[in-house]
Amino acid sequence: MRGWRWAVLGTVLLAATGLCPAAGGASPLKADETVIFFPTAATLEADGSHYRVPVHGWVFEPEEGSWWRGALLHELLAALEVPPESAESLLFRERAGFFLADNERGKRLRVRIAERDFNLRKSGANGHFEKILRVPKEEAEGAARGGRLPFALVTPAGDGRSFEGRVELLAPTGISVISDLDDTIKESSVLDKKELLANTFLREFKAVQGMAGLYRSWKERGAAFHYLSASPWQLAPALAPFLAAGGFPEGSLHLRTFRFKDQTFFSLFSAPEKYKIPAVEALLAAFPGRRFLLVGDAGERDPEIYGEVARRNPGRVEAIFIRAVPGGDLSPERFDEAFEGLPEEMGRVFADPAELEGWGWEESEGER
Repeated sequence: MRGWRWAVLGTVLLAATGLCPAAGGASPLKADETVIFFPTAATLEADGSHYRVPVHGWVFEPEEGSWWRGALLHELLAALEVPPESAESLLFRERAGFFLADNERGKRLRVRIAERDFNLRKSGANGHFEKILRVPKEEAEGAARGGRLPFALVTPAGDGRSFEGRVELLAPTGISVISDLDDTIKESSVLDKKELLANTFLREFKAVQGMAGLYRSWKERGAAFHYLSASPWQLAPALAPFLAAGGFPEGSLHLRTFRFKDQTFFSLFSAPEKYKIPAVEALLAAFPGRRFLLVGDAGERDPEIYGEVARRNPGRVEAIFIRAVPGGDLSPERFDEAFEGLPEEMGRVFADPAELEGWGWEESEGER
């Protein structure tokens, strides 16, 4: 499991369109800047000659001790309506700190994959950079370890730091699980905004009982995992250790862009359908030969979002599993409408993950 854990800023993470390997050189990274790569998944091109390797990362400068950071920390404390002394909490400062970082725009970084160097696109206003790289099949599989292809940032001479990531190599066919995070596998209380913010910034993350065991059983049968949430990317450094410590299978991570300068903390998890539908459909498009299980909860809009995706993409969704959460609308009328036009057996609401342990896809075993 240690390969799935981020110990400090600047290890494991990746995403988006590939060109040829770059010439020699190093990334223009300053001593006070750091890089995080997000975990992604790659698939073979139609002719089987190359993997499409998504690289997605974030370059930023931590804002330790600045007046701006201090002012924003107190604004967050006021939004949470918690005592000012909470600012002294190490947990609070660590999680809030990623929202207050100085994003580095216009950085053109370089990564080394299977002994080839590749230039990435310039980082945007949010410090993120994305590109899909084409890596020859034999080279990618030869460099992979346990089905995961490692890569590293090419740093300037004299910079002893290491910024590394990994991408999972997926077969063209098989089962992929797209799983929501908040209130599906992590207790978040999304329906109570004050509790949601407290669970996000002031408390250790807590796993939904039984979900990790269920996912491990699916992993043993060949499933791949894609963790999708309307949570912001700034939470990735906290979510990765949570997934690792909870025993959840490794998988790609898909979160939402958020800049505190543009929005408020109360809008962190707003309008999930605006983000989730395009994100789910992007995964379906990226892996056209794979079939999907969609797992979410009844707290907000997952039934409606997944139902819409299944209708728009016939034959791609095997099943939709919705966790019943306290306070969520569990009325039959809601699910009749959410799953209208879909096969009756496709949508299922569960209270205990053990209810899903008997569900299988025997014909897909061994494909991955």
